Amino acid sequence: MNLLNNAIFKIPTPVNEPVYDYAPGSAERAQLKAALEEIAGKQIDIPLIIGGREIRTGKLGQVVMPHDHGHVLADYHQAGEEEIQMAIESAMAAKEGWATMRWEERAGIFLKAAELLSGKYRYLMNAVSMLSTSKSAFQAEIDAACELIDFLRFNVYFAQQIYTDQPLYSPKGVWNSVQQRPLEGFVFAVAPFNFTAIAGNLATAPAIMGNTVLLKPASSCVYTPYIVMQILKEAGLPNGVINFIPGRGSMVGKLCLDHADLGGIHFTGSTGVFHQMWQTVGNNISRYKSYPRIVGETGGKDFVFAHKSASVKKVVTAIIRGAFEFQGQKCSAASRGYIPASLWPEVRKGLETEIAKIKMGTVTDFANFFNAVIDKAAFTTITGFIDYTRDADDAEIIIGGGYDDSKGYYIEPTVILADKPDYRTMEEEIFGPVMTIYIYDDEKYEETLELCDQTSIYALTGAIFATERTAVSLALGKLENSAGNFYINDKPTGAVVGQQPFGGARASGTNDKAGSYLNLVRWVSPRTIKETFDAPEEFPYPFMDQE
Repeated sequence: MNLLNNAIFKIPTPVNEPVYDYAPGSAERAQLKAALEEIAGKQIDIPLIIGGREIRTGKLGQVVMPHDHGHVLADYHQAGEEEIQMAIESAMAAKEGWATMRWEERAGIFLKAAELLSGKYRYLMNAVSMLSTSKSAFQAEIDAACELIDFLRFNVYFAQQIYTDQPLYSPKGVWNSVQQRPLEGFVFAVAPFNFTAIAGNLATAPAIMGNTVLLKPASSCVYTPYIVMQILKEAGLPNGVINFIPGRGSMVGKLCLDHADLGGIHFTGSTGVFHQMWQTVGNNISRYKSYPRIVGETGGKDFVFAHKSASVKKVVTAIIRGAFEFQGQKCSAASRGYIPASLWPEVRKGLETEIAKIKMGTVTDFANFFNAVIDKAAFTTITGFIDYTRDADDAEIIIGGGYDDSKGYYIEPTVILADKPDYRTMEEEIFGPVMTIYIYDDEKYEETLELCDQTSIYALTGAIFATERTAVSLALGKLENSAGNFYINDKPTGAVVGQQPFGGARASGTNDKAGSYLNLVRWVSPRTIKETFDAPEEFPYPFMDQE
């Protein structure tokens, strides 16, 4: 007899993982420094993980330090057609056993994984995140450790809410219930380079709800997702539930999207790639066993909008932190600013003064606020915008603009002043440390709010700065569809799981709000069950009786 069949479980209400500050002299700083030294001093081999087995194809890519791209941290094996097909078969083979496991037992695996990351693996994960994806100690801590821990703990809690949400009423003689089934097929999770927490969530959120998953990490962020796989294995995740398949996106994507058993897509990445994936699903729609769930978070052109009543110091700080933390390599990073003419002289002076204090260099020097961008491709794209502006007549670079990739992919924090609101860098996503400012007439506040709404195809994050509540209220209305995450007197980055569910609409994605039950509910297919205890035995109804 399985004693668990008679057990009643309740997931405790989670709280956000405390963020370590790594202050000088602290124990956590010493442990992180030791982990950095250990990781930098060795080169590892990263295999595929399919059905719990490590598979080495011999077709290799490299993990390098962005701040020292000659330093190789790891070689990773890339999946070919045979391995991708093997991963799909593994996911489908594991599906029945995983789906029929008690959800509380599944929950225990992910809660244990959160505990392992909170303790045993914390400094290792943060060190790898810093060295392989160019994150500062603080950026690594809030992402690779705390946010991923929060995703695991809160998603289990959200799952409990979903499973316990039942029909409000069953009349006498009837029992109404809802079964939350996993999707029919496998989930294809496609991760970006910039957040380990996102990579972990893309794979584990569907798995928590009973789905099996193929995880394709970004080629420039393979090391930390590999550690996620190790943590999940140690936590007891059964073989085949999540299969780890680094490889060329074009090959992995085609084979997964063309497969009849595709049940869903969990994606974070570029808008263009998401468009292609959605189009492929549309073209293949008749071959699938069911309509695939498509959940995606894509690009952003996020704004900081200041009213004339705004605090200059707060606006300056929000622009610098919002635009330049992690070198602007966040889909939520501030990328365009609207400043009233009356405040601009002070804002400009503040930006010049404060940005001049920013130290740029290696992640191992904790005094550096600013580090290298992720890789050569990103460096080329970002510097292309800078060079374009340098030659333009309708915009100028007023701060920064320098770059050098001789050893690391370094680009200075850059501020552009645009003469017109539809200048290229006001409209297009850059995904780097470039902020463009447009100065508007104080008396055209409402008109400029409308301009902000209409300028970009994206609608991810945005911030309004004002001390006058009427100005805030007007912005809330005018910019209602401009940002899925809207901030009042704060930078437009830093959403916290369980506090600010994250996601945007328009070209920024499907707005399914990672960090809330709204994302988890996308990975189940409800079945309504009505049980009648004493069913009718004759067909006539009372209204049919003769008078």
